[in-house]
Amino acid sequence: MAGPDNRQSGRVLFELTQLGQQMRVAAIDEASGTEVVVICPLQLGQAQMQRLALAKLRHKLGLPPEPPAGPTVRPGKYA
Repeated sequence: MAGPDNRQSGRVLFELTQLGQQMRVAAIDEASGTEVVVICPLQLGQAQMQRLALAKLRHKLGLPPEPPAGPTVRPGKYA
């Protein structure tokens, strides 16, 4: 009998390496060992780079894309 399916954990490892004026971002699925690489401009923030690499990894694994995050609703000021 096979062991438990580790995909439930959904852990992804990221590796960021600067290459001149670009950043190489590798995303690795911990359960399967599947790796994808994206090259991003340095102007992007780290979170944006990781989101892009994660989206590519999810596509390669055949998983549905994550729904986009909705706008943050903040309570307004009332007079």
